[in-house]
Amino acid sequence: MGPKGPNRFQKEDDGPRVNEQIRASLVRVVGDNIDEPKVYHLSEALKMAQQQELDLVEIAPNADPPVCKIIDYQKYLYQQKKKAKEMKANAAKTEIKELRFGPNTDEHDFQFKLNHAKNFLKEGNKVKAFVFFKGRSILFSEQGEKLLLRFAVELEEYGKAEKMPLLEGKRMSMIIAPIKKK
Repeated sequence: MGPKGPNRFQKEDDGPRVNEQIRASLVRVVGDNIDEPKVYHLSEALKMAQQQELDLVEIAPNADPPVCKIIDYQKYLYQQKKKAKEMKANAAKTEIKELRFGPNTDEHDFQFKLNHAKNFLKEGNKVKAFVFFKGRSILFSEQGEKLLLRFAVELEEYGKAEKMPLLEGKRMSMIIAPIKKK
């Protein structure tokens, strides 16, 4: 029985063993209140944890003998979840913003979409620019390719093209990723 009740913790496949779940008969005990790590019988280590009203947690099960730490397991779990949440929050969230052109897009529309693309890249989003060919306008595919290449050149200081323009069916597209600032 653990310091705070029987079967307080259920063994998870990815979590460490706690208190009575530890299978080894000899364990090396470490912790804040332990001066130097020492090997104890499991029953002695459990008594030490009970006296401190803490838990015995197996932190290195593959060591010989396994290493156990005397800590508050609930606090440990809380800190692990908090760390995972912080890491997830710090992970970059990128969206892909799409801009559609026609093969004969005029200069004003081009500049208007270029300004939108600059703003998207400054915010850290990727930009997917594509030229959509209707009907027989597919005959002007090289005109669409020139348009996309010009678009990429105009955005060089904000982003970098991940791949060259690629024709897929009636759409020619290219993706521009933002430049990471140091």
